[in-house]
Parts: sequence; structure tokens; C-alpha cells
Amino acid sequence: MEKTTQSGCLSANEVGSGPSFLREGPGIGAARRWRIPLNFSMSLLSLAIFLGGCGADASKPAPQAEAKPAELAVPEDIQLATKALLGSESQVLAFGDLAKNGKQEFLAADVVPKTPTNNLPGTIVTRVVVAENTDGQWVEVLRCDEHLKNQKGFLGLTPLVPVTGWRLQYEQNNEKGLQLYFTPLKGAIDTHVLPIGVRWNPATKRYQSLDRTYEHFLLESPSMQDARSTLR
Repeated sequence: MEKTTQSGCLSANEVGSGPSFLREGPGIGAARRWRIPLNFSMSLLSLAIFLGGCGADASKPAPQAEAKPAELAVPEDIQLATKALLGSESQVLAFGDLAKNGKQEFLAADVVPKTPTNNLPGTIVTRVVVAENTDGQWVEVLRCDEHLKNQKGFLGLTPLVPVTGWRLQYEQNNEKGLQLYFTPLKGAIDTHVLPIGVRWNPATKRYQSLDRTYEHFLLESPSMQDARSTLR
């Protein structure tokens, strides 16, 4: 939720590729230089193959273990708040002044591990929470489970039908803060719909969804019947 070539190598069609004697034109001098008795040349060939086979395993580098990505050093209070909001299996994906409003927040999710039955690209989640530290207490300000919700109700464009899995994309903008993109999935199938954009609205001081241009905020609905759910 992911190419280089070695510039010092010559291609097969470039001048300088291969041993130099193979590029010499036919002539008496070339023939004389490489006139070797057949029996002697075959002996040399056998010896070279034998020595090459013996040294193949010795020169082969030992396989190295894959480098694991560095784990995020999460403060203890954020870990405890995450477990309280989502459970012990949740993961903290980001924390800090995410909304660029001067307050500490964290982004956490229940991430679906990659398996043979879950081979969809990207970060697949079932639940997501953004929490804000207010007067020393962590308060939930955005939730994604079967729907997208904030303190005022259901976000615009949230699907009417309950969603069991989402593809989550997020990025940090230096001016606008945390930008989230939720793509609803249907089981293990990619529905190929446009992501629902969500970010902090400084005018209303809460996270709200964006229209399809990702420029204008949409109002919430107190009930699912009134929520705008058309996904174009």
C-alpha cells in the first residue's frame, strides 16, 4: 500500500563488448595466434569447467535476511489510548500535530495482514481512528468503521451500505495537514471507485469529507438516510 541499471556496463551491441579477439577481422595473423592443438585445447577446457564448478558455491554470497522497516517509536500514552479506542491489535500509523492546528493527534487503524486471500495493494483496514489530545485527554475526532463519522454525524459521500474493508491512503501536507483517502472495498474485491477524501477543516474545526474535486468540504448528516452517498 511500492528499476535501476548499472551505468558502467556495456550493452551487447556496444563497442567493447566481449573479448577483444572476437572483434578482430579474419586474416593470417589472427589464425596463427590461435592455432592450438585440438587435444591440448580440450584438456584446458575440461580443466576450466572443473575449476569453475568447484568455485561456484564458494564465491556465491550468503543470503541476507530482509531488512525490516523501522518501527514507529510510539509514546506510551498514545499506545494506551489506541488500545482503548480500537483494541490491542491496532497499529499507530502517525502522530504529532497532524491537522496543523497546534494540537497533538494520532492516526491508528486495524490493519488487515497480507495473506494469500488478501493480496489487494495498499493498506487494507477495517477500522480507523483519529484522536486529539484535549486538556490531557485523548478524544476521538474521526472514526472509520462501516461508515465515515465525526462528532457531528456521518460524513458526506459515505456509502449507505455498510463497508467491511477500506483501502487507506494518507499523506502529510505542510499547510493543510493530514490528508486521508478512504476507498471502500467489497470483501476481497477492489470496487474501483474514487477514494473519499477527508481532512481537517479549520473553519468548522473538525475533520470533514471533500467533494470530488478534493477542494470543497461537505457537511455531515445526523442520519444515514440523509447522507450523500453517490460515488462517482
